[in-house]
Amino acid sequence: MTSPEIEEFAKTLVETVRDAAIRASDLLLDPNAKGPTAKRWRQAMKNGTPAAFAKVVIPEVVDGTIFYLLHAIDEGTLKLAFADSKGKTVDLENEGLGELAGWYAGGDWPSQYSRERFHERHLPDLPSGPADK
Repeated sequence: MTSPEIEEFAKTLVETVRDAAIRASDLLLDPNAKGPTAKRWRQAMKNGTPAAFAKVVIPEVVDGTIFYLLHAIDEGTLKLAFADSKGKTVDLENEGLGELAGWYAGGDWPSQYSRERFHERHLPDLPSGPADK
């Protein structure tokens, strides 16, 4: 049995990260969605196999999930620390200046660090904040 603290973490993680990423992805599947990601998804649905569609969607859903994790840290909903390879621990909310999600979505972290595919402007359609609920 897990502790009440782990249960609270699990609930917060699922509600603020997983559920937000699913809602955002569902919005991108709306036939009336106008953003570049929604258009790219529709094009992939029309022009390819399910596997080809999945190759477009999978990295963008993963990026969306990471975005919402970082957003939850930025907002102080998930209070997490990181220990670097030298053992120095930093509070991610404070050290990230509330900008981790923005740095991920608008920056070049995937292109700099990922060995897998990504879309150059990987998160232009993601809403942020309470409107996600």
